[in-house]
Amino acid sequence: MTIYERTEMTAKKRGLTMPEVEKKAGLGEKSIYSWKRSTPKADNLKKVADVLNVSTDYLLERTEQMNSYSSPEKQKDLKYVLENDPMLAFDGKPISEKYKRVILELLSEEDD
Repeated sequence: MTIYERTEMTAKKRGLTMPEVEKKAGLGEKSIYSWKRSTPKADNLKKVADVLNVSTDYLLERTEQMNSYSSPEKQKDLKYVLENDPMLAFDGKPISEKYKRVILELLSEEDD
């Protein structure tokens, strides 16, 4: 599987088209399509990985784990993830900012 194919497959899982991914990543029109014949620049690959909420290693097929977090503490802290993950998803579909706030409010009420 190529980087392009992996990116396209992941975008579909997230309910996004390639033009939507390009726009959210701040890339030019049809730029991801060029990945069919050439290797993307590292910064562009990172932007797309961020939009798709996966690691660059996942897009490069170096791992089957879609997400990686820099520390075990952050991985376990749902509040951190809800507040800082730009493209948090559930069942392959993005969670809106509105629902992230609702989840945070519900969990914060448990402390009361």
